[in-house]
Amino acid sequence: MKLILLAGGVGLVLALFGTPLYIRFLVKRGYGQFIRDDGPTSHHTKRGTPTMGGAVIIGATVLGYLAAHLAVLAPATASGILVLGLMVGLGAVGFADDFIKISKQRSLGLRSVPKLIGQVLIGLVFALLALRFPDAGGRTPASTAISFTRDTSIDLAQLGTVLGLVAFVAWVLLITAATSNGVNLTDGLDGLASSATAAVASAYVLIGIWQYNQSCETNGVELALTCYSTRDPLDVAVVAAALAGACIGFLWWNTSPAKIFMGDTGSLALGGALAALAVVSRTELLLVVLGGLFVIITLSVVIQVGSFKLTRKRVFRMAPLQHHFELVGWAEVTIVTRFVIVAILFVALGLGIFYGEWIVGADVS
Repeated sequence: MKLILLAGGVGLVLALFGTPLYIRFLVKRGYGQFIRDDGPTSHHTKRGTPTMGGAVIIGATVLGYLAAHLAVLAPATASGILVLGLMVGLGAVGFADDFIKISKQRSLGLRSVPKLIGQVLIGLVFALLALRFPDAGGRTPASTAISFTRDTSIDLAQLGTVLGLVAFVAWVLLITAATSNGVNLTDGLDGLASSATAAVASAYVLIGIWQYNQSCETNGVELALTCYSTRDPLDVAVVAAALAGACIGFLWWNTSPAKIFMGDTGSLALGGALAALAVVSRTELLLVVLGGLFVIITLSVVIQVGSFKLTRKRVFRMAPLQHHFELVGWAEVTIVTRFVIVAILFVALGLGIFYGEWIVGADVS
């Protein structure tokens, strides 16, 4: 528990006090946000606001994690390093995208193909490494089985060695792309993406602690429905705590009216971190529930694009969904507050499902 508190506390403090220093650095160099002219007119006042703030979240998360381990002289684990690796890697892709937008003063950063290649390569490395580094019990950070609240009976390894590996990599890439793009689409209003991410990351703190306390290593592998076979559950909670703390510290400056935006640097990194947390905690499909707000916002874009292509009519005034409500007349703060409430409700539902499954398993045994 000391590790978790230290990681969360250091992440929060670094983001809280590091962000204003970073803002001054960006302002001196004129690194301000480019605002699309076809977006809500209320956003035009945000033109020039410093962006690429996600770098602070990434730095605070990594340093929070490392500081906690150094403070108690605890070794880092493969799962923790892999989560941070995917986060930093996708953050680098987002940083390149943001920097091109700023330097060229345009809404288009990296071209779609180079951006996709970067995401795929980083996700590929994560997926392949996640099946390595077995512990004394033979458990690797990830499993080839599709997971919900734990690994299910659907194991991609049953397809064969090569085909199973290909299917697993494709599955991880799908999770990574869906989550990173979901957070990216959500990042359109002050404080929305950072608040929602902090809520989901906090859920993974609780999930990691619960899996650690109910580990099969200590409770017996024969209790298949009342214990969890994950490699590093406590360290997963430590990473999640550092991430949650960093998001909350950044939110102090990102809340309306935002003094800084996270940019693609932050949204891609945060999405990658959540995807990695889901993979190493064996809760891949549960992330759909925990990140329900991201799912709804992503679906609003899919529905809008699909409807327009098929019928030449739009379902929403503008997509993603938060901009529809802006055009309806809701104030930005009202939208963010209500959407965050929805995000918290989804997190509560996901945690309820996670705990309820364990209760059912305990009753069965």
